[in-house]
Amino acid sequence: MKDNRRQDRVSALIQRELSEVIQREVKDPRVAFCTVTHTEVSPDLKYVDVKVSVIGGAEQKENTLIGLKSAAGFLRREISRRLSLRYSPEIRFILDDSVDHLMKIDGLLKEIDSEDETIESSEQDTGLP
Repeated sequence: MKDNRRQDRVSALIQRELSEVIQREVKDPRVAFCTVTHTEVSPDLKYVDVKVSVIGGAEQKENTLIGLKSAAGFLRREISRRLSLRYSPEIRFILDDSVDHLMKIDGLLKEIDSEDETIESSEQDTGLP
């Protein structure tokens, strides 16, 4: 139980620091439109899986992942320096598609809502209850 709390604490610290470093210090224009959405540290604290959300199309997302992977060494050094961890975890970037799914669901709900309004207005026009 104690290890899980440490994992969660380290994960939250890494997420906060990575977000800041990516936004303020990484000069690669490919990573300009990404946000760190979640981090998960392995039990031995030697690996961290970083989920990122990217604004843009498939090509933009792919380029952002390439940019992040090329900056991984710099990001790893910065995390190590800022957090004073015994081991600097290896960073693995994963694309987070949850925002895309939420937007798709939202669009479908709006479409259903507009169809309901159309049906209601046509019923009123014809005088049907």
